[in-house]
This record gives sequence, structure tokens and C-alpha cells, in this order.
Amino acid sequence: MNGVFAAMFFASLLSFLILDPEGFLPALLAGGEKAVSLSLSLAAAYCVWLGFFGVMEQSGLTALFARAVRPAARRLFRSDDEKALSAACCSVSANLLSLPGAPTPLGIEATRRFLEGGNPFGAHMLFVLNAAGVQLFSTTALSFRLAAGSASPADIVLPTFLATLASAALAVCLLFFTAPNRRRMRAPRPRARR
Repeated sequence: MNGVFAAMFFASLLSFLILDPEGFLPALLAGGEKAVSLSLSLAAAYCVWLGFFGVMEQSGLTALFARAVRPAARRLFRSDDEKALSAACCSVSANLLSLPGAPTPLGIEATRRFLEGGNPFGAHMLFVLNAAGVQLFSTTALSFRLAAGSASPADIVLPTFLATLASAALAVCLLFFTAPNRRRMRAPRPRARR
């Protein structure tokens, strides 16, 4: 992807130089100024959100949420492995609470445990839930709207939550209907010789 973006940048740079050589430098400087201003605004917004969610994580709210959803998670992930379920619940709850960077290592750990336990369905379900991106507060979208000077940046919170919740519910239903039965996914046990 870096190569694609670099090619796009240099192609647009070359076409701008050919079509409007006098406007090239002012446009380049104005774009750089806007980029720096947007980066600083986003950095400030991320610091506020990271601090807020850091307090939530340190207070144990994410772990409490993961414990609350564990009984439903047993059926959802079709697993009885406590460590895999704990990592999966923490990953989903961190994603739901929009804790940046937290869901990835937890998701990798849960996926590894699901696959080692012979439960690819659990790994697929975790991927579907995290890919749906259900979040109570979309920190990235809110930060961009704040940086752009939106009068009411939080207007998107409820519609975004409902849309991602609907897509996650549809994806989960499709996975349940298309996935093989749990008994079929496990390797058959060898019969004892007589």
C-alpha cells in the first residue's frame, strides 16, 4: 500500500507541475500547513480520549464488562476454554469501548487459543465481531469532526453505533448459518483397538 500511495502522490505532483507550475508551491505550502494543524488537533483529541479510556481500563471497567458477557460468549464462540473466552471477551469489550491498540494483542491471543483447541469457529466469530467495528464512541470519527470544526461532533455516535450493531448482528447470523456444526469441526477420536 505504501507503494500505491507513493505512486499516487508522485503522479499528482507531476501533473500539478505540468498543468499549473505557478500554483504548485503555494498549494504545497498551504496543504502542509493544513496537515500540521489537523495533526495537532487530532493529537489533542486523542490525548483526551486515551486518558479517558485509560482511566476506564485502570478502574477495571473493561474487565468487568468482559466478565459480564462471558456466559453469552460461551454460546457465541462455541467454546469452553476459559482463557480463550477471556481474551476474546476482553478484545471485543476493548473494541466496543474504543481502546486503541488494546483489541489487537488480545484478539491474536484468543485466535491462537481457539485454533490450538480445534475451534476455528471461535476464531472466525472473533474476527467477524472485531471487523464489524461496533463502538460506543468512535474516537477517530469524533476527533476528525472536532478538528474540522463541527458544531455538534457527537451527532454521529448513535447512528454509527446502530449501523455497526446491525452489520455485526447480520454477520453473526450468517456465520452461524454457514458454519459447520461444532461436532463436525473437531477431529474424530481414534477408536480403541480390541
